[in-house]
Amino acid sequence: MNNILKIRKEDVVAVALAEIKKGSVIVCDGKEITVLADIPRGHKVAVENIKKGEKVIKYGFSIGTAKNDIKIGDHVHTHNVATALTSRSEYTYNHTVNELDCANFNNATFNGYMRENGEVGVRNEVWVIPTVGCVNAIAKQIAENAQKYKGENIDGIFHFSHPYGCSQLGGDMVYTQKLLAGMVNHANAGAVLVLGLGCENNLISEFKKVLGETNDCRVQFMNCQDYDDEYEKADEIMQKLCEYANTFKRTPCPVSKLTLGLKCGGSDGFSGITANPLVGMVADSLVLADGKVILTEVPEMFGAETVLMDRCCNQETFNKTVELVNDFKDYFGKYGEGVGENPSPGNKAGGITTLEDKSLGCIQKGGFSQVNDVLAYGDVATQKGLSLLQAPGNDLVATCALCAAGAQIVLFTTGRGTPFAGPVPTVKIATNSDLANRKSGWIDFDAGRIVSEGIPFEQLNKELFEFILEIANGKQVKSEKLSKSELAIFKDGVTL
Repeated sequence: MNNILKIRKEDVVAVALAEIKKGSVIVCDGKEITVLADIPRGHKVAVENIKKGEKVIKYGFSIGTAKNDIKIGDHVHTHNVATALTSRSEYTYNHTVNELDCANFNNATFNGYMRENGEVGVRNEVWVIPTVGCVNAIAKQIAENAQKYKGENIDGIFHFSHPYGCSQLGGDMVYTQKLLAGMVNHANAGAVLVLGLGCENNLISEFKKVLGETNDCRVQFMNCQDYDDEYEKADEIMQKLCEYANTFKRTPCPVSKLTLGLKCGGSDGFSGITANPLVGMVADSLVLADGKVILTEVPEMFGAETVLMDRCCNQETFNKTVELVNDFKDYFGKYGEGVGENPSPGNKAGGITTLEDKSLGCIQKGGFSQVNDVLAYGDVATQKGLSLLQAPGNDLVATCALCAAGAQIVLFTTGRGTPFAGPVPTVKIATNSDLANRKSGWIDFDAGRIVSEGIPFEQLNKELFEFILEIANGKQVKSEKLSKSELAIFKDGVTL
């Protein structure tokens, strides 16, 4: 196996597939290169001379500029490459349409829970959702007390905690209400108790205006201040909700009823080589099958945004994408932060040098499909195909946003590893086999086999898609065995 990978022919760097010692000789494009420094696994080595100020090309695009002259064989990383990102930018729409080269699963089915509104859940759970953080502990106790009502068709009874719903103003309250509304209306919830206190800004009466119409059999509301014994009243409500949820049974559903959320965290130098492009193939396969795919992490589109913009289905969607990106850049600027204040220390240790480097790997989770819609934070995906969602890169905040947008399953790629659980099945996909082997209690799928075993993308595309169908059929992922009881909600304003 070759110990380096040059991703595109125009690249001036290659990625080390294993650690390369100083003085070693590597071969790239038939040319022997003496390595001038130790190159850690996942890091980059120069395969061309790069002059100070010149663009450093990887994935066929610039990942920054050289801080100084870089010799062929040099280690290329944060010490000699700087981001070239700027604030709000002007963009031109250059519409491109890609032919999707992926497996076809049009006739695939899974056994899901068909809801009365036509949506399908891959889990049939009963949820207790607080309108305000003041009742988090009560919500937890109510869920624990209700375990005795768990019928054979109920996959679990859970509460979700968060710190908000009061002392918030303007947009922050809207963020909280929209996120919670997406959770209440989520297809994975067979029934929901919305639990209020009774004096919060996010009063149930106000929350209902955002939530919209609900089925009284499926959704019940309760203010704790209204009852002498809130547990007694909640127990009565939970018994009825569980009886209703238990009426649902798994039935065959077309794969077009699936919505996948796409997320990465703890990325490394292999993220854009193995796991992210593999997830992109799976995403394209679901798009071909008339399903929905949601890509978020807007700050981790910076430097790669034009790739997505050119894939927008029309001018209107392009304009929305421009504002999606520029508005997030303005958000950074409002607090005096540069738009390139990323990647994290763990990303850098894993071989990611600049935000452009990270973003060009990150967006590959969206495959090559056209962008059909752009969603504001808290919006629910309604368009078939690929949608972009307004949310930050933070793992917990972005994953919760994907759930609220309707994703029944989130595909989460990682090169460093993370154990957290989102409100829906959160599938951890390792970018490298070493991580998959070391943290087998966290990782569900090893995409690193593309490098470690030379398994073709096409084979793993089928394997991962079939694994997703198993999850949709009820197979638990590793993170479901951990607590998934916390909601992370985006916040940008004053707390009273």
